[in-house]
Amino acid sequence: MEEIQKDRAWIELNMDNLEHNINQIKKVIPKECEIMAVVKANAYGHGIVQISKKLNEIGIDNFAVATLSEGIILRENNIKGNILILGYTDIDDIKYVQKYDLIQTIIDYDYAEKINNVKLEKKLKVHVKINTGMNRIGESYTNIGKLIKIYQMDNLEILGTFTHLCSSDSLDESDIEFTKKQIENFYKCTENIKSLGYDNGKIHIQASYGILNYPELKCDYVRPGIIMYGAFSLKNDKTKLNIDLKPVLSLKARVTSVKQIDAGQTVSYGRTFKANKTMKIATVSIGYADGYPRNLSNKQAEVLVNNEYATIIGRICMDQLVIDVTNITNVKQGDIVTLIGDEPEISVENIAELSGTITNEILCRIGARIERF
Repeated sequence: MEEIQKDRAWIELNMDNLEHNINQIKKVIPKECEIMAVVKANAYGHGIVQISKKLNEIGIDNFAVATLSEGIILRENNIKGNILILGYTDIDDIKYVQKYDLIQTIIDYDYAEKINNVKLEKKLKVHVKINTGMNRIGESYTNIGKLIKIYQMDNLEILGTFTHLCSSDSLDESDIEFTKKQIENFYKCTENIKSLGYDNGKIHIQASYGILNYPELKCDYVRPGIIMYGAFSLKNDKTKLNIDLKPVLSLKARVTSVKQIDAGQTVSYGRTFKANKTMKIATVSIGYADGYPRNLSNKQAEVLVNNEYATIIGRICMDQLVIDVTNITNVKQGDIVTLIGDEPEISVENIAELSGTITNEILCRIGARIERF
């Protein structure tokens, strides 16, 4: 298939902003601490290969993914360094973890035991996940006997030990108390393991909000996700540290049709929008199949066209949506429409707030048929 250049809808990636965000993170973490860039979910919708290649170029050589297939994609595209699979890999596929020089997370004792019994050419590189209260995956910090048995397994090369904070984004007093207890339990557990003669490897606790709200922690890695891409999860999030973040992604599409409608005419499925006057409207070549939220229909969501704001009207369709361009001059077929960008009204934080979700979801849901440039 011939390479198609920005014909319908696409993402533009500002790699200077990505590097800027990395440098901002480096300023607030201990000098000896390394960044483990979280590039799961197609690098939060940005494009796992493009983002990871740029990160390699600027000296990042630790990555976190969610799945085996994501790790393989990175290796097949010559991404160098450590690649940690944060989630579960089927036991039958463990051989591929080793084949592609990936690192597997040990999600609990039973899983470790199964992996330990897989016949491999050499020890499998792993990090041990300790559950300190999120209760998703990880062997509980209270099960010190089972944890020690994991560290004793002959076929596991334990390179790291980590946990995940479930409320580090909150500055509510009870959430801070809970988070501090998670941190305390993790350190007590790893110190206990160490005192019994076992090596925890490199330890890591903080994801994006852990970095900003608990910068005092001394770890070997931090795992930035959403902040690396220049966003907060919610529009009005407050954090202990304030760093200058710049959005990496812009989402754009094209005007495909411009027409006039009369008062009383309706727009799109279900006739949920009715014109109360003569209007000029434009159809835009993007829809919910591309990941733009359908629940933004009739919510006064705005886009930018010809440096002016236009409002989405009617229901958002699978491949198209309609905007009101009555007060915008010279709108024509082929004009570029920016749906997510730098400006406040079309920031991903604003889009997420209107959608009733978090920016992480908005970015991750942007579909594969959207080209990344």
